[in-house]
Amino acid sequence: MDKIILKRENIENNREAILEAYKGPQKRSNRLPVPTKRQRKLLGLGKDMGVATAKYIRITPRKVKIVADLIKGQSIDDAYAILMYTPKAASPVLTKVLKSAEANAVNNNGLNRENLYVADAYANPGPIIKRYIPRARGSASSIKKRTSHVTIVLKERV
Repeated sequence: MDKIILKRENIENNREAILEAYKGPQKRSNRLPVPTKRQRKLLGLGKDMGVATAKYIRITPRKVKIVADLIKGQSIDDAYAILMYTPKAASPVLTKVLKSAEANAVNNNGLNRENLYVADAYANPGPIIKRYIPRARGSASSIKKRTSHVTIVLKERV
């Protein structure tokens, strides 16, 4: 298959060949087209993982990243144990997102809970809420209240 055309008929006829092309390494000069959401559903891409995102969390991404790095690569039970005994403000938030990702993986994608591990956990910056505090001699200083979008990706160990 030299050129991939992501039309409905082509996907139904050449599904295995298209999936093999997307799984293999891609050369920079010969990139495959990015499939749309409907095309991803037809191909079954993304059914091997569970993803959950919590948005607009009122903790800075820098503080969330410290705890997220602790659970990366851990099995799901070890990740729960680490989060339970980590005294940081981001721990309850990450526990909630981890539960949601687990439910998505088990219920929506039919993955086995015993084989799940945290493939990726990260926090991206969200919108910054700006406030001002009065200072000496009639001036004011700004306060940046940062928010974050927390994402956890679970995959199955092979």
